[in-house]
Order: sequence, then structure tokens, then C-alpha cells
Amino acid sequence: MIGPSNSYWNGKHILVTGGASFIGSHLVDSLVAMGSRVTVIDNLSSGTLENLRDSLAKIRFLKMDLEYCALPEIVNAFRDNEIVFHLAATHGGRGYIDSHPADVASNFSIDHHVFEASSEAGVEQVVFASSACVYPPKLQSKVGSDYLLRESDADITDLSKPLSSDLEYGWAKLMGEVQLKSFIKQYGIKGSSVRFVTAYGPRENETHAIIALIYKAFEKMNPFVIWGDGNQERDFTYVSDLVTGSMLAAEKIEDGSAINLGTGRRSSLIDIARMIFDIMDFHPPVKFDLSKPVGVLSRALDISEAQRVLGWEPAVSLKAGLRQTVEWYLATHKTNGGVLERLLVERTP
Repeated sequence: MIGPSNSYWNGKHILVTGGASFIGSHLVDSLVAMGSRVTVIDNLSSGTLENLRDSLAKIRFLKMDLEYCALPEIVNAFRDNEIVFHLAATHGGRGYIDSHPADVASNFSIDHHVFEASSEAGVEQVVFASSACVYPPKLQSKVGSDYLLRESDADITDLSKPLSSDLEYGWAKLMGEVQLKSFIKQYGIKGSSVRFVTAYGPRENETHAIIALIYKAFEKMNPFVIWGDGNQERDFTYVSDLVTGSMLAAEKIEDGSAINLGTGRRSSLIDIARMIFDIMDFHPPVKFDLSKPVGVLSRALDISEAQRVLGWEPAVSLKAGLRQTVEWYLATHKTNGGVLERLLVERTP
């Protein structure tokens, strides 16, 4: 796999919105390690300064809410940056986005403010963190499917064709891509959209599937409750692979094209739970809660375009990634003496 170029990133002025969040903070660490001069904007609604512990002394941090700040204030913060990685969003796992439709719809305005400020501030390029939720649910409705979602399944280059996305969150992400493409067409900035799929790794919160499973095992939940029947399938992708793919997209894509970042492989939730049980040496009886939201039944991405255009492939195996994530969780958390259901649906730390 081709990695990001040190010569490209060294000395570059980079702004990361949502840079104290899960994926954003890992991106910041990688940029700092390559010698970039990084500014982070985050409102700390779900991100934390602890996530930036390794880089905080080497970056400029601005606490700012991009949904509510006046445009001149945002433009001023964006000035003198060459590239903006836009990861700021109202987001969470399936339980959160299912129960907070109005909140995730706020991403429409956040994205517009970021793109408008980037254009006015003279930013050269924007990399937008999109999502596999932009894809039509009907293509993901059968367990055991071998269909891999292609970028053309959510094609924003021809808006005369029908589009369909997963809940309000998916529609907001899709329209974020449309907005970025519009700013590229009208104002001449450069950019790309990276479509993340079921990210996991250290610094993630318990609203997301893998951390939720680790949390329940950490709290010795017995019987162990899994949402749905456990057969729902996802393309679980480790955070460092998403960071590498995003940086390569900045290096190689300028026309607003979207690119899939995933593994192209499916794993069921029950299989993930069993792997976690083995790692943590905890083997409880399992109970399935069919009343809880599970989302689409089968999702995995075709990554052939990322391989061809970026020279990118995922480097971290599921087994290694799960072990690293469990080790992080055990080292950084204290037991509550039981599972707090609120943590599974609310993104606030």
C-alpha cells in the first residue's frame, strides 16, 4: 500500500474540523507526526481534549460551534490554511441517529458554513468526511448478500437520477457531498469526499457497535444483550486505515469525487461479539433484543476505486484491530458496576 507523502504534508497548514473527535484526533496525530501545522476546531460536544493529548502542545486549538458561529468568525479561523479536513458533525451510532433525526439534520448547515468559509478564506482544498449511509438501503436489505456498494450507487454527478440514503443522517451526508461539489463548480476550490464505513478503534464512544459490545463485556453484562438478532453485517474498518485513506484522497483527488474507504469484507455482529468474548475471556449467555434499531442488514464497500486511484488498501486486520481497541478500553475506563443504557444512545461524554 502507498502511504501519505512526508514531503507533501511537511510544513503544510491544515485545519481539521471535529479534530478532537474519534477519527479527527487520530488524523491530527498523523498530520502532526508528518510535520503539518495543524489547527483544530471542535465544540467538544462529543470530542475531548484528552483525545488530543499527544498533539495538543503542537497544534492550535479553537473551541467553536460551526453551526451557530457567524460566518466572518469562521472565515477568520480558516484563513491561512491550505487544506481543510471537515469531520465536524452531529453523529453517533445507530441508536443515536435513529433517535435524534433533527439533531443529525443540523449537518446540512454545518457543512454549508464550512464550505462557504473555506471558499471565502482562500482554502485550496476540502476533504469531506462522508459516510456509507449515503447508499440506498434497498441495496443493503438482505443478510448474506455479497454485493459491494460502489461509488456509482450514490452518484452525485448526475442529479437528474433518483437518490436514496439511510435515514436523515445519510441524506445529510449525501447533501454534504452535493454541497461540496457545488462549491467546487461555482468557486473553483478543490476537494473530495471520503465515504467511511463502520469505523472502530481507540477513542470511539459507546454509541457505536464495537465499543458498545466491549463496554457490555467490560461491565460483565449477563445475560449479554445484542441489539437485533445478531446477524446484521458490517464492513468494520480500523481508524488508522481511514486516516491514511483520507490523507491520500487529499493528495490525489481534486474534483469533488467520492471514494469508498472500507475493507470489502463483512462480519456479523454476533461474530464480532464472540471475538470480543475470546479476547476478554468472558463468555456469557447471549440475549437478542429485537426491539432495538439495527439499521440496514448487510453493508460492505467496493474499494477498487481507492485501490486504483489512491493506491490504498486497509492494513489492519479485524483481529488485530479488535485486540488494540479492547486493550485501549481496558486501560482507559473504570467499571460503573453495570451497563448504563444512556451511554449506548447519547454521544455526550
